[in-house]
Amino acid sequence: MNERKRGILHNNTSAISLTQRFVDVVVIVLALVVSLDYLGIEWQLQHSTALAIAVFLFHFSSEVDSIYISWRGLSLAKELQKVMLHWFLSFAFIALSVQFLFPEFIQPEALQLMWFASAGLGLSIYRVALRLVLRILRSHNHNTRNFVVAGAGQLGFEIAHRISQKPSLGLKFKGFYDDAKTPMYSEHCMGTLEQLIDDCRSGNIDRVYIALPMRAEPRIKWLIQKLADSTASVYLVPNVFMFNLLHARTDTLDGIPTISIYDTPIDGSNAVLKRIEDIVLASVILCLITPVLLVIAAAVKLTSKGPVLFKQLRYGIDGKPIEVWKFRTMSVMENGSNVQQATKNDPRLTSIGGFLRGTSLDELPQFFNVLNGQMSIVGPRPHAVQHNEEYRQLIDGYMLRHKVKPGITGWAQINGWRGETDVLDKMEKRVEYDLDYITNWSVWFDLKIVFKTVFKGFINKNAY
Repeated sequence: MNERKRGILHNNTSAISLTQRFVDVVVIVLALVVSLDYLGIEWQLQHSTALAIAVFLFHFSSEVDSIYISWRGLSLAKELQKVMLHWFLSFAFIALSVQFLFPEFIQPEALQLMWFASAGLGLSIYRVALRLVLRILRSHNHNTRNFVVAGAGQLGFEIAHRISQKPSLGLKFKGFYDDAKTPMYSEHCMGTLEQLIDDCRSGNIDRVYIALPMRAEPRIKWLIQKLADSTASVYLVPNVFMFNLLHARTDTLDGIPTISIYDTPIDGSNAVLKRIEDIVLASVILCLITPVLLVIAAAVKLTSKGPVLFKQLRYGIDGKPIEVWKFRTMSVMENGSNVQQATKNDPRLTSIGGFLRGTSLDELPQFFNVLNGQMSIVGPRPHAVQHNEEYRQLIDGYMLRHKVKPGITGWAQINGWRGETDVLDKMEKRVEYDLDYITNWSVWFDLKIVFKTVFKGFINKNAY
């Protein structure tokens, strides 16, 4: 079984982050329970109040300071330092309140000291244990990513060497790419930068670390632009120039500074929130529209020959193919290398096809795509594979749309950029809005788009 298949925790940073939030609450609660029991003190209302305040302050300050991130490759000491700092600040607020405002709130002082010490110890111990578990899993090729280095020079070697010496990072080195005729580390060179671009487009590379010399600035800019036509996460070491960044953020790997160029905001706990949002909304909506689905299905079957549903192959997250469900609106079932976009008064439309497409009712079966995890309620609209292959060659950054799941509705659609793209400018504007959505994503942004879709997203003059 290859490394990619064995990554049982691949893309599960979200689950780890969510688990840490939950365990933090459990630890703080248990610490108070154990302290009260040890001292023989009965649980009272003021203890519940103090506990609620402590949990809220700790989580609030921890979120602000980004404690619940992926700590892959980052310092354990720094993580523990941050955790203890925020627990100290949270508890200090309660202790000072007891001292100056409510003297009888949490007494005796031994209870305060024991709660503080036991909770701090628990918060630290389980994080150390989690690191050890992840280190063991990654050492056995679980929770892994593969990576390559662009630049077979000294800096590139240093990056590959340091990461390879740290199995706990879960990063597997595949090789170097370099244009030099005689790269410094030619024995591990897999090809030129052109070959790197092709390999990334094939989807076989998870991460690319660009370690080209600063004098190669034009070449670096060219490489970053070309890598936009892939779903690989790209990092520049150690500096970055002025580019149109997609959710860029700084990171470090065993002390090596990196900057994520093309990445997704819907990761970690955000991915969990997004998935919960999708499941809840899709379930509620399907319950409400089931009678409508049955009526439309009967109408499609009775008015034309062919199946009720049309399942078209499209690109999903990370450019992986998915089958998108729609009510059939045409007399043809185009799903190959030649897919013609629907036009106004298209002769291929069935007797009710124009109405279904004009009101977007043909898209309703895609809520089942949402439930099975292939799509999201909100996201860039999925295009036919042929159109992806066409436009990825014409529009810079087109494939970055696939850093998130495709959606039933989206920021571009409610702003009028939907329907036929008979000129390139229309698709460029759609991609511009899609990338703006990815860059500024939040749950509230999603809800705003869903709300606007109800009033202006179903019927549009360009929908036919």
